[in-house]
Amino acid sequence: MDKTDSAYKTIGEVVKILKLKSNKKGILPTHTIRFWEKQFKQIKPKILNANRRYYDENTINLLKKVKFLLKDQGMTINGVKKVLNGEVSLELDEIANNSIKADNLKIKLNRISKIIKNLKY
Repeated sequence: MDKTDSAYKTIGEVVKILKLKSNKKGILPTHTIRFWEKQFKQIKPKILNANRRYYDENTINLLKKVKFLLKDQGMTINGVKKVLNGEVSLELDEIANNSIKADNLKIKLNRISKIIKNLKY
């Protein structure tokens, strides 16, 4: 039985949704999300029964944005705080469309380098 998209998710489910990498022992990195909660005041899960965390759809989307900015874009925590506080206006889709992944950049630079070498000869 699957939960609906609007249902609250546990921290373990959120780790899987965000596709955070587990360590070698297979333990889910829930500590990452707890750390982000301390760093970003906008992340506010419902804390119920014995300090269990439950995340709604809006909070999960915010966590996706934080993960994208930190992990994929290489921003610092302070940079992400500025984005989340509205000091820098960036839409997640806008950033994704305008970004060049490091691997793609390496491939493009290698192609350009080969073209330049061929031009010299």
